[in-house]
Amino acid sequence: MALGIDFGTTRTVVAFADRGNYPVVTFDADGESVEWFPSVVAEHAGELRFGFDALAVAGDTRFTQARSFKRLLADARPNGSVRVGSTDLALAELLTRFLAALADTLRTRSNLPDSLRARPRFEAVVATPANAFCTQRFLTLEAFRSAGFDVRAMLNEPSAAGFEFSHRHARTLNGRREHVVVYDLGGGTFDASLVRVSGRHHEVAATAGVADLGGDDFDRVLAELVLARLGLDDGTLPLATLRALLDTCRDAKERLHASSRRVVLDLDACLGDAAPEPELSLPVAEYFDACAPLVEHTITAMAPVLRAGPDAEADPTSGVAGIYVVGGASALPVVQRILKSHFGRRVHRSPYPHAAVAIGLAIAADTHAGYELDDRFSRTFGVFREAEHGTRAAYDAIFTRDLPLPRPGQPPVVVERTYRPAHDVGHFRFFECATLDDDGTPRGALAPLTEVRFPFDPALRRPGIDLAHHAVRRLPSAGPTTRERYAYDARGLVHVTITDLESGYEQATTIGA
Repeated sequence: MALGIDFGTTRTVVAFADRGNYPVVTFDADGESVEWFPSVVAEHAGELRFGFDALAVAGDTRFTQARSFKRLLADARPNGSVRVGSTDLALAELLTRFLAALADTLRTRSNLPDSLRARPRFEAVVATPANAFCTQRFLTLEAFRSAGFDVRAMLNEPSAAGFEFSHRHARTLNGRREHVVVYDLGGGTFDASLVRVSGRHHEVAATAGVADLGGDDFDRVLAELVLARLGLDDGTLPLATLRALLDTCRDAKERLHASSRRVVLDLDACLGDAAPEPELSLPVAEYFDACAPLVEHTITAMAPVLRAGPDAEADPTSGVAGIYVVGGASALPVVQRILKSHFGRRVHRSPYPHAAVAIGLAIAADTHAGYELDDRFSRTFGVFREAEHGTRAAYDAIFTRDLPLPRPGQPPVVVERTYRPAHDVGHFRFFECATLDDDGTPRGALAPLTEVRFPFDPALRRPGIDLAHHAVRRLPSAGPTTRERYAYDARGLVHVTITDLESGYEQATTIGA
């Protein structure tokens, strides 16, 4: 039996299969049961604490808290580092230590069945944002493995939530309306997917999203309103005070419900001596008006998904059984209000928006449930090459977005390039981007992944030669017949093998590793 683990920006949620049910794991937080593990780290003099242990020292001024560190993955480099308080460490190490703390807490402070807790390593199905680049996927996968989890599969977050929808709302699907749009607004990212559901078979038709839009941004909007009302400049406040203000805003935001009329904030608790008054009360309507552009941005980002639906030209929601709203940040009432103003009764909010992804992952992990998923490559992967005799660079798109992903256990999708090189060393610069313009130019976020140098000249393959500092030279004649083989697997990872077909010499690289 495998766990479904949704590693979230603000909270990490775990679910498991229990005879056709998929309960969310609860944790003991100082005598209170909660359905999440805090995605928080705290540091003091080199000591790191994670999760509940990090929250326990929130009032200790010696410790520096770091929340939402998952957002660092969106722009991560394979060897990227991060500073937490006074400590510098590799991002991969930070993730691994956080997930190791999660594994320990699952064993010691959760209601997980004893049969699962006793296992030396947990089996898990995990998720990443649909628009996550290769490096984020690789670092997430390796961190789970290093922390004591055997990862059975990796799904896109909205694809996992699609399982939770069809498990809970199968009756809303029929022959005329067999598509569902998953609207996933989490703590740090927004994703949307169009999923076609046929029985227990799910096929992702399209994905879209925004890598840096989530609940953290709604907290920031409230903090800006508070500072403006008080006449304070965030540039004059200590970083620790600003973090405390954001924490207070997050707590106040999460207490809001549909009938709330005012947002009340304890200024003494977060601003201390800088607070001109002990408490501030703001009209909810003012806060929601300030949040509206963020919600409208998600609807704009979701437009390509709606256009991929059946009969989209006549009606973007024609043939769509519903827009399924998940993610912890979607609990803010203004999100539901604006979505309903755009899409009416088609909007359905999960009864467990914070846990829908984890539940869907647990369903995917349940071998007896019989659910199947055909997912899509959610970005474009390629390499820059010389063009027109070296006068310009051209982007060679190897895998383009919305190509079908292989299922777990199926062979990878393979693309090959074969040629005879003109230079003694190949310098491959691999990038991912959101999409391409009509002329093949990368558009949207462009993420550098890895650089690979391959010696086409056999004389440069001797030990001790540093290709990074070698001045590339043109060969007197065409080089050896060379093949580039690109394979992407069910987890969305790309594996590159470059081979000199005449000698058999080759180099293999996993992008993001």
